[in-house]
Amino acid sequence: MGLSGISKSTVSKLCKDIDERVGEFLNRPLTGEWPYVWLDATYLKQRQGGRIVSVAAIIAVAANTEGRREIIGLGIGPSEAETFWTDFLRSLRTRGLDGVRLVISDAHTGLKAAIARVFEATWQRCRVHWMRNALAHVSKGQHTVAAAAIRQAFDQPDRIHAGEIWRKVAEQVRPRWPKLADLMNESQDDVLAYMTFPRQHRTKLHSTNPLERLNKKVKRRADVVGIFPNEASIMRLIGAVLFEQNDEWQTASRYMMVEAFAQIDKEEIDPILSITTKAA
Repeated sequence: MGLSGISKSTVSKLCKDIDERVGEFLNRPLTGEWPYVWLDATYLKQRQGGRIVSVAAIIAVAANTEGRREIIGLGIGPSEAETFWTDFLRSLRTRGLDGVRLVISDAHTGLKAAIARVFEATWQRCRVHWMRNALAHVSKGQHTVAAAAIRQAFDQPDRIHAGEIWRKVAEQVRPRWPKLADLMNESQDDVLAYMTFPRQHRTKLHSTNPLERLNKKVKRRADVVGIFPNEASIMRLIGAVLFEQNDEWQTASRYMMVEAFAQIDKEEIDPILSITTKAA
């Protein structure tokens, strides 16, 4: 039986049921501490006032001190508006999001200030997106060389040594790529922020890549619709996808090592390198 065989009242009831379930999921209370939050945006098309506009579906994922990750929020709006980011983060806090120490995202305008205002947390700029921006200042044939030079900093065991290598590389590339050197100087703290956190967690903290698979799933469902008639329809479809994915995560193994959470605020410094540096 096709859609033509379903009455309007049945469709309306189905939509109401979905809206209630999605609403309960997206507005549920958050308990405990959530040290890490990832934010990412998926852009969708929506009809608005007789026009077709691009809107951002902001997805928030967090990891708690039990090592579990959950999808904790969905917001629809203009991603570049600081007021939107602030309101969205405040809504998460109102629901109980607490203990946030690091927020990982791309460089959205206004987001860094909103994070500091709402959570007093550190911001980690997505390393993957930053690298793409950095290599835009380098000729295509030299991308491999430039990327390898920058990655030397990422290979260091702690934030102190990573910063030293970062600044050294910035000065080395300045004669050939001055704009790249300027970008490195401006963004060092934001790109290397994750290195002050437990090394057992770092592979999942330096970028928004942990959300990539989720975003692809959201995009596949959204592409079937094409253009959404209104914001409610976006919340219904995307919210249902997130609800389904969150259930799958709860039956999976722990996402992060629980014991390592106790090491937050205790920056690790490699003892051998430290001795070598002092001796020098």
